[in-house]
Amino acid sequence: MSKLPFFPGFDGLMTLSRREGVDIRPTLLRVLTDLYVQANAHSADEERQFIELTSRLVDAVDDATRAAVRARLAIYPLTPAVVLKKFGLKPAASDSRVPLAREILTVPLASPSPPVKPPTEAELRMASNLSMQPKDAAEINELFSRASASERALILHNLQDTPLRAAARIPTARARRAIETLEMAAFAADVENFTLELGETLILPWRLAAQVVNDPGGEPLACAARALDMPGPVFQRVLLFLKPDIGSSVNTVYRLSRLYDRLSERSALVMLAAWRGATMAVTRAKFRPGLYDDERNRARAASAQPRPAAQPGSGIKRTGSEG
Repeated sequence: MSKLPFFPGFDGLMTLSRREGVDIRPTLLRVLTDLYVQANAHSADEERQFIELTSRLVDAVDDATRAAVRARLAIYPLTPAVVLKKFGLKPAASDSRVPLAREILTVPLASPSPPVKPPTEAELRMASNLSMQPKDAAEINELFSRASASERALILHNLQDTPLRAAARIPTARARRAIETLEMAAFAADVENFTLELGETLILPWRLAAQVVNDPGGEPLACAARALDMPGPVFQRVLLFLKPDIGSSVNTVYRLSRLYDRLSERSALVMLAAWRGATMAVTRAKFRPGLYDDERNRARAASAQPRPAAQPGSGIKRTGSEG
């Protein structure tokens, strides 16, 4: 083999390879490849000597050495084309930085599976089939009423992923008419008509609609407005003009505006379903009998009436048409 003075320590390896009983060729090929790929550029003489030595050693080494050297040369951009062909590699394309290996044959699938699409909001709503019982709705309503501002924001955030079934969306035409009426009532500071219109649109009784409007925190009013899909600027005007105690506080208006921007429609509709369910729970409790057998004892037992006695002459048997 020829001498390669540009590879340091190469003379000792060449001398060791000539000794009998020592097969240094796998190690020699590995070291030769490592030294070659460390340089960023090579002269024509260096490339020629590398091709010559590699061509001699590649057929005399084991498969493990050949695979390791092949992997190093496959990712080196300056590997000579002759060496690439010797190792079964393809030269790099014009727009590729590294040489390309042989194409791996793949068996085509019978029917490729379509890509999985993320579920839409309507599909998520249909998947939530857990109906809200009146007792559970009353507990959610009570918990929300007693919570602080930060706790209410956390409750509304968690309602987004709850499996409870949300209330049906308000029809668009009805919601638009209601939003116009609510905005005019807010400009006039007419809380009574505002409450009446909100209760009729959301199908809430007057008592519960008044609690939503008159809540000092303002979070229930934000849920009601989001259930109607009220635009953000309109909701801000409602906060400013409807009630002076809320409109005069800059911090309260800013806090409720941020909450309204982050509030999802599903959370608001789940809260609306809780309000309606709480109303049903109150109605059932109001008309529940006081004792377990009240309903049964309401119906009076019918008194037995004696059969009338036979009248005189009723036992005479008449025959013929002239009787």
